[in-house]
Amino acid sequence: MSCGWRFLLNFLSLSRYAWEERKLGELSNIVGGGTQSTSNPEYWDGDIDWYAPAEMGEQSYVSKSKKTITELGLKKSSARILPVGTVLFTSRAGIGNTAILAKEDTTNQGFQSIVPDQNKLDSYFIFSRTNELKRSEEAPDDHETLLNTKVTHVSSCQKLKLILQPGKPAEVTFSIHLDFSGNNH
Repeated sequence: MSCGWRFLLNFLSLSRYAWEERKLGELSNIVGGGTQSTSNPEYWDGDIDWYAPAEMGEQSYVSKSKKTITELGLKKSSARILPVGTVLFTSRAGIGNTAILAKEDTTNQGFQSIVPDQNKLDSYFIFSRTNELKRSEEAPDDHETLLNTKVTHVSSCQKLKLILQPGKPAEVTFSIHLDFSGNNH
């Protein structure tokens, strides 16, 4: 059977699945961070890791921030403890950098963190779309994109559209790209 026929049969078998469009806000909770007073030493150098956008680099997972805060510092800010698996998404200065929390931590106001509903959305699925999320910044005046301003707001994140197979958690899937010249990649 030629490569073209196999591709057509695979396409037809995959197309029988119903796919649906869902918004990120339907599948997750988008949470902003917060900063407590920097002049009060009682708020700093505690046991709670507190991330800033500048700390997001090339790593997929983060588990130790440069700065920490105390329980009192947490209470005196709008920051809140985020669960393991939260996707940190920078919304200021370096928009679109991401990492997945490897342990419970918190962030400053430079994030719109994505807390996926574990029954509907996989953390790594969102993380794997980092480049797509960053590119959406290049589409000004499109209110359905994730990044339509220099500061990303929760409502923008909630509107991001995802194509999913209904009834199954969104997970990372892999596709095979066929080169019909005979070279498969």
